[in-house]
Order: sequence, then structure tokens, then C-alpha cells
Amino acid sequence: MRRNFEIFGLCMGWFAVLAQLYLMLQNREAGTAESLVRFFSFFTILTNTLVALFFTTRVFGADQKRLALFHKKTTPIALTTFIVVVGVVYQFVLREIWDPTGLQMVVDELLHTIIPAFMYVYWLMFCTRTVVAWKQLSKWLLYPLGYLVFVMVRGQFSGFYPYPFLNVDELGFGPTLLNVFFVLLLMLLIMVALYVLGKLLQPKQ
Repeated sequence: MRRNFEIFGLCMGWFAVLAQLYLMLQNREAGTAESLVRFFSFFTILTNTLVALFFTTRVFGADQKRLALFHKKTTPIALTTFIVVVGVVYQFVLREIWDPTGLQMVVDELLHTIIPAFMYVYWLMFCTRTVVAWKQLSKWLLYPLGYLVFVMVRGQFSGFYPYPFLNVDELGFGPTLLNVFFVLLLMLLIMVALYVLGKLLQPKQ
């Protein structure tokens, strides 16, 4: 059953990411190079790509030395944390700002709803028995922190911000910084919640 989950996660993840890339290039408002940079400036895309890579390494048994990141004990719970954040932020903050149709609607739901739920179920079913040290898990917070620094710095030069709640030009520095704080706090709270849940679900010694 686990392998079936992983194969499905691989197929679903890569389809969603590549289909979104196709749609973005078809409707791009900038040159190809700039559009590609913008594409990977979305936390949604980066995190869904990591999830797709995670399932790929599980299915094909990729070299543990070259892709050690995806074989760490903390990787499943960390990726679950970040992809769940993608889903939560979308449902409560971003869903109402646009109304996609056709293929875009399908891809949108995959990236923001179905894959986050799928990854959570996968972690719940197959990864909660893995003993994870909080010290090692908390290091994963460098990923969203580094992402936010990159987006904010690049936005100052390019004028492009992937999410409206990060748009300093429109919101101002203070409100944007507050939004960044709340996003990081949400990530920390979800990570702690999953860590505690994992501890509770581990078999008694």
C-alpha cells in the first residue's frame, strides 16, 4: 500500500507542477527567463516540487548520498508541515482573490488542496512511527526563512512579489513584516503540532 501511495504522489506531484509551469509560460507577462524565476518564486511551487522529489526518491530508490536530504528522518514531517501551510494559507487568504477555470482550476486544487491533504495522510499512515528529534526538525525552518528573505530582497529590485501579503510596495514595510511574522508563526505552530501528534502516535516502549 505504501508504494502505491508513493507512486500516486509522484505522478500527481509532477503533473501539478509541470502543468502549472506550462500554464504560466502560456500566459506569461514577462520574458521566458524572468517567468521561470517568478515561477520558482512561489512557495507553493517550491514546496510541491520538494514533495514530488520526495516521492520520486521513494519510488526509484535514488542515491542516498546525492539526495540525502530526501532520506533524512525529519523530511516527511517537515514537508508535511510546509505543504499543509501552503493549503491553509491558500484556503483562508488567497482563495477568494481569483477564480480559475478549466485546467488551471484542476491544477490549482491539486497544488493547494489535494496534495497537501495527500501528504498529510501519507505522513499519518506511514511516517509517524519514525522517531524525530526536535533539534533536527527545527532546522527545517531555515527553508521558509531563506525563502522569505529571497523574495523580499528580489522584490525590492524586480517589483515582483509572488503573494499580495508580501507586497511591500502596496502594503508598506510594517504590515508586510507583520504578515511575514504570522506566516512563520503558523509554520512553527503546525510543525510543533505534527511533532507532538507524532510523539502521541508512536508505539509505547
